[in-house]
Amino acid sequence: MPLSDPQPADAHYMQRALALTRRGLGFSSPNPAVGAVVVADGRMVGQGWHAKAGTPHAEVHALAQAGEAARGATIYVTLEPCHHQGRTPPCTKAILEAGIGRVVYGASDPNPAVAGGGGEFLAGQGVEVVPNLLAEACEREHRFFLTHITKARPHVILKTAATLDGKTATATGHSRWITGPASRRFVHRLRGWVDAIMVGMGTALADDPELTCRLPKGNNPLRVVVDSRLRLPGEARVLDPEAPPGCLVACGPEASAEDEQRLQKAGAQVLRLPAGPEGGVDLNALLSELGARGITSLLAEGGAGLAWSLLDAGLVDEVMYFHAPKIVGGLDAPPMVAGPGARSMDQAFLASRPLVRRFGDDVMLWARLS
Repeated sequence: MPLSDPQPADAHYMQRALALTRRGLGFSSPNPAVGAVVVADGRMVGQGWHAKAGTPHAEVHALAQAGEAARGATIYVTLEPCHHQGRTPPCTKAILEAGIGRVVYGASDPNPAVAGGGGEFLAGQGVEVVPNLLAEACEREHRFFLTHITKARPHVILKTAATLDGKTATATGHSRWITGPASRRFVHRLRGWVDAIMVGMGTALADDPELTCRLPKGNNPLRVVVDSRLRLPGEARVLDPEAPPGCLVACGPEASAEDEQRLQKAGAQVLRLPAGPEGGVDLNALLSELGARGITSLLAEGGAGLAWSLLDAGLVDEVMYFHAPKIVGGLDAPPMVAGPGARSMDQAFLASRPLVRRFGDDVMLWARLS
């Protein structure tokens, strides 16, 4: 098969394709926000990204922009071109019809529907193929899609804001605001990227959050409240029917039918699930149900008990911890994570390759969990 090695300029053009992926974040789900660039005679002649599920993929947009210049050109794609008929035709067909001579792609597509693989198919048709260029960076960019495909559940980001001494509120429960405006703006951008946002009952009662994206043109995520006994008040702001796509309340088997009807009348979707190992709601079952509904990413924002339950169940894929330069003290002030905790340091959850970013005076630590 005509497989080849990368050339010096390939990484540059793949970086451009990676930058394009971010334009589709929050809009392309459940499909990945792929970026594509067409290069002929050392110059970019076409570029595209997957703007919305059900519409043409990134490759199709880039090829259309390139036109006849695509013949014999190289196309750079952040994810292996699809080779199956879905809501749109396979991208491998569009690549062949455009006369592309060389395909460079980043992450391999683990989707079982990609039988034989798009790269392998194109190579078999005489197209020069360079696989897995900047694969790690491309996999990071497409992590929501990859987790959903391989684990049949959303990719879970555990996000919290805390003081330097690890407190998420004072001993009196006061928590607004721990972090500054720059951190809060980034969190709203993050809410616009993910499909769903989740809090526990304690956070829903204490903070009465809206859990919406308050940025211009930002998408609201599905709001999920884990409420095993359906104690959520009917007037809770998270239930706002004027803020699509709505609110899902996950309860356990002990919740009453009367409370279920009460919340449904207030506009909630109520999802009754089995009890977890320690009672409450089975989070594995909840995430499996969300995955079956096409939810590829979930932002877990609070509280400390839910954070521990997700960690203990092995359901956290990455953490985003915002630390503000404040110290509040107090043994009774709530921590970032509650629960019984690890019994020894070798049982602690290990964050790998942490990245540190500043937002004003705040510091965010962002890492995958091993």
